Amino acid sequence: MRASQRGAAARPRVTPLGDRVLPPIRQVVPRLAVAGALALLSACSAPAPATGHGPGHVAQTSRPPARQTHSPDAQVPLGKLGRFRTARGILAVTEPASAGTGQRRRLLLQIWHPTRSAGTASRPLPLIVFGPGFMQCANPYADLLRAWASAGYVVAAVNFPRSDCRVGSTATESDLANQPRDISYAITALLRRSTVSGARLDRSKVAIAGQSDGGDTVAAVAANSCCRDRRVRAVAVLSGAEWPAMPGAFFARAPVPMLFTQGSSDTVNLPGCSVAMYRADQASDRFYLDLLGADHTGPYWGRNRYERIVARVTLAFFNRYVLGQRAAARAMRRFGNAGEVARLFSRGGGHLPSGPCVT
Repeated sequence: MRASQRGAAARPRVTPLGDRVLPPIRQVVPRLAVAGALALLSACSAPAPATGHGPGHVAQTSRPPARQTHSPDAQVPLGKLGRFRTARGILAVTEPASAGTGQRRRLLLQIWHPTRSAGTASRPLPLIVFGPGFMQCANPYADLLRAWASAGYVVAAVNFPRSDCRVGSTATESDLANQPRDISYAITALLRRSTVSGARLDRSKVAIAGQSDGGDTVAAVAANSCCRDRRVRAVAVLSGAEWPAMPGAFFARAPVPMLFTQGSSDTVNLPGCSVAMYRADQASDRFYLDLLGADHTGPYWGRNRYERIVARVTLAFFNRYVLGQRAAARAMRRFGNAGEVARLFSRGGGHLPSGPCVT
């Protein structure tokens, strides 16, 4: 985003909310205007309590049912919204020094997962790794992340060490080029563990998602020659773009299935940026969710009509391409075509918004 855009945008007033989620935001909140949003991460900024399990133990906190009750049936299929109760925890991992920076990076992962129950105890679970936007941590996205967890996914949000909610005035978007490596290392660190809060992970079922600068990050992991991670089976880019300073080439080869979601009234990440990626993607399995009248953060923060559509379409997308549920393709179309609220396009077709991409 241009400096002139950042300076001109109004900064919303945000009150620390603990574990609660920010309410839906009507105005546009630019990537540089959300630093205050995360005084609310007191849980995130504190180290995990000592529990006798050594460094990096996930601190688990009970949570009420997420959009419904779990089934006691051990054979119940994964992928249904609200099927399982959820809990959350924190895991700190240290990434090895990269050749580029020579520095080790400490990653704080906020994790949402199904509680250990008759429905999840006996099977490995799929993993979604999520990248928040600039100067954000995971809490504003909690409803969306919890929704995925309630369907049986372990969801881990990566708080990027030089641009998250705790960094303050020293946050820099120039570090975005290092963030794809953070996403990949988070996958590595999680898959190395035998369990995450009692949940076993299925090494063959990994997806990634991200919003705003986090969307730029996961787009690079999916489709840039610099950063491709072959363990990833599906990618959801939520109001993201091709970051110009990212090394390598975008879409030189067809990537794994990708879903691009975009608010048509977003003035921070312009619709042209998401449209450009969708058109550049030559894979047969690619989708564009046009959220009619939505701004930059509204579809992903708190519960509202856009967020409900995003939760259902992204979940159906992951069910189709991570869990291999063919019927989920119909669910994507059903939830993604919602009258005057949303339209879902696939395989490069459809009359999409036109316009420039300014990042």
